[in-house]
Amino acid sequence: MTELPDWMRPPRAEGWFAEDLDRLPEAPRHTELIDGALVFMMSPQRWWHGEIVTDLTLALRTQAPAGCRVGREMTIRLDARNRPEPDLVVTTAPYDPDCTWFAPEDVQLVVEVVSPESAHRDRTVKLRKYAEAGIRHYWCIEDEDTVPAVHVYELDEPTGVYAPAGIFRGTLQRPVPFEISLDLDKLTPPRSS
Repeated sequence: MTELPDWMRPPRAEGWFAEDLDRLPEAPRHTELIDGALVFMMSPQRWWHGEIVTDLTLALRTQAPAGCRVGREMTIRLDARNRPEPDLVVTTAPYDPDCTWFAPEDVQLVVEVVSPESAHRDRTVKLRKYAEAGIRHYWCIEDEDTVPAVHVYELDEPTGVYAPAGIFRGTLQRPVPFEISLDLDKLTPPRSS
């Protein structure tokens, strides 16, 4: 067994903190911080995943009102020990070319496209953590035989947890966080025979 590189060793007994991610240039792309532990995307992403994220990003950008930005590959600093990187985020934060993370209060919608290696985190851990941080809308997109099924959640403010707002197949129409109308079948190319 080979020894761990120095950059993988936590700088303190408590583990990693959110600001530590900006000082780890050696870390692989898409490194997240969950409960003070670094989480790496180690398995290669499927083409399906990339197509969904890209096409959904483009579709939401055409519908987002002024003041909303749609982006990807950015972390959200939920607290001192949690900085997950969702697949897609809709934010009202002003554009800052040097920004490496968003604050939860600036995030309107978080989207996770479920992969086999991220399924538990996306369906349970992140569902809870995004709600606890006060992010009002969360979508979890599942692969149903290469067809996307979007599980939509809204924050129930009195309880601080997400309430299911529907499972969408074929089309998705939502009035929040802004008027959204999507043809989900167009998010992925048809499977070749």
